[in-house]
Amino acid sequence: MKKLIEIYDTTLRDGAQTEGVAFSLNDKIQIAERLDELGVHYIEGGWPGANPKDTEFFRVMRGRRRGRKAKLAAFGMTTRRRRDPGGDGALAALAKSGADVITVVGKSWDLHVRVVTRTSLETNLRMIRSTVEFLKSEGFRVFFDAEHFYDGYLSMRDYALDTLLAAEAGGAERLVLCDTNGGTLPDSVAEITARTASRVSAPLGIHAHNDGGLAVANTLAAVGAGAVHVQGTINGYGERCGNADLCAVIPAIVLKMGLPSIPAANLGKLTPTAHFVSETANRPHPWNSPYTGRSAFAHKAGMHVNAVRKDPKTYEHLDPTMVGNSRSVLISEQAGRANVEQLAGQFGVRLDGERTRKAILRQLKQMEYDGYQFEGAEGSFEILVRKNAGEYKPFFELEGFRVVVDRRRGSGTLSEATIRVRVADREELMVAEGDGPVNALDNALRKALDRFYPQLRQVHLIDYKVRVLDADRGTAAKVRVLITSTDGRDTWTTVGVSTNVIQASWRALVDSIEHKLLRAGRRA
Repeated sequence: MKKLIEIYDTTLRDGAQTEGVAFSLNDKIQIAERLDELGVHYIEGGWPGANPKDTEFFRVMRGRRRGRKAKLAAFGMTTRRRRDPGGDGALAALAKSGADVITVVGKSWDLHVRVVTRTSLETNLRMIRSTVEFLKSEGFRVFFDAEHFYDGYLSMRDYALDTLLAAEAGGAERLVLCDTNGGTLPDSVAEITARTASRVSAPLGIHAHNDGGLAVANTLAAVGAGAVHVQGTINGYGERCGNADLCAVIPAIVLKMGLPSIPAANLGKLTPTAHFVSETANRPHPWNSPYTGRSAFAHKAGMHVNAVRKDPKTYEHLDPTMVGNSRSVLISEQAGRANVEQLAGQFGVRLDGERTRKAILRQLKQMEYDGYQFEGAEGSFEILVRKNAGEYKPFFELEGFRVVVDRRRGSGTLSEATIRVRVADREELMVAEGDGPVNALDNALRKALDRFYPQLRQVHLIDYKVRVLDADRGTAAKVRVLITSTDGRDTWTTVGVSTNVIQASWRALVDSIEHKLLRAGRRA
């Protein structure tokens, strides 16, 4: 029978050491709840006693035991060299945390013992064993993180092993081998892990950092060599280059290696969990993250899309829905007919005839040559497709607009837009002010259309980006404007290109409004 591979998440402790990340108490509680729903076996909540936030986190979590399946782990270090564990205030704080498990980190590299701890090798072994014994006597399960184990093994093998044996003698239930500097290669990790397994009785774990870009590979290598306990973080967060990314490790263990770990039915929560943690950390989720990134199952080349339509296995290593992600088709100058047909189908447009497909591709490639980009502007691309398919009728016609920017002493800058539009046989002239010329133009257009299309009141812009396309031309450069809009239910992006930023913005604004009206019409 295959042994269960335990997942020990340290996002709330190691992951919180990521540069630029600062989880609030409420953030930590919400992430812990998501991790529990995902099915990880252990959640390391932090270092109680080290700071008020972590201490309060454990106090709050003590009252939330009911319904929680994951075990809560507290993190700390071995007692100091001249202190008895019973009189160590840091260990006392761990004992009061109410955690289910206490993970103790200790030195396993002789270099650190001599240079950092500045004690003898024998004293370090005593510190490890006495700390574990004390926490065991207080009724806790204890895991031992052997810091810098792989470096220590290569430096002084027998001593590195002695640190594990000291922890085991004290009662440690898991011996976690740490590649703390993240520089060990997978072959070495596998070999050292296998040799170590033959020298100790307690189950082995792996804690890999990503300084060499190998944390996931090293974690899987250790599992292949006998480790049954895996430590890592969601999205690979952590100090310096981060830790092993559990969002890549977990599906590899379950789906690739065929080993039992978190329930397979929970894998569908992986992508939502990854994105939730990114949002909570206030960091963009990496588009190219394995399994959970928006581009993990995105196809751009026409040849790829054509093959995937016939059999997804041709360019996908697994069904994206298994990890809660989805397949997407990108549209660009590299697209083929398969891309166009796939996206048109998603819009509910049926393309009849080869001539229509070729016309769309021809226009697409010409517009991309002119500076347009449709990969992130599905709203504008849908309008392009409908125009070529004969399924588009303008909702209004522009008769003209004027934008004035007036700089007045003492009163700042005023932007005012005047717009004249025609809807059927009615003409509207409207004036509006705004924080800037684009905002004024947007306000004037909405006011002009309000009586005809009241559903536009639901729409508001949530992002506005300007990209200079040929910077060598200075202020005469062509620009691409991307506008993201929402009506509270759907979100869409549109694009406009021009040497005039107002004109480029106008084109993106018009597409945004017409896209909303197209959707409203289909739902009506």
